[in-house]
Amino acid sequence: MQTVRVSPKFQVVIPKELRERLKLRPGQDLLIYEIKGQIRLEISHRPKSLRGLARGLRWKEGDRDHAERL
Repeated sequence: MQTVRVSPKFQVVIPKELRERLKLRPGQDLLIYEIKGQIRLEISHRPKSLRGLARGLRWKEGDRDHAERL
């Protein structure tokens, strides 16, 4: 674990080791939120990047609940 300092402009620097491990790029969007007094950062995935995620997935007849109608 490393410590970072908040600048006078309320900016923080993500340590190089962590940036490389997570493959972060300049200009990439991150989600930030607070849970129980902790600040959390999460990599934002654009919907376009999820295209083809389920390609090749085979569904069986029993996988769908026919009682529910959309």
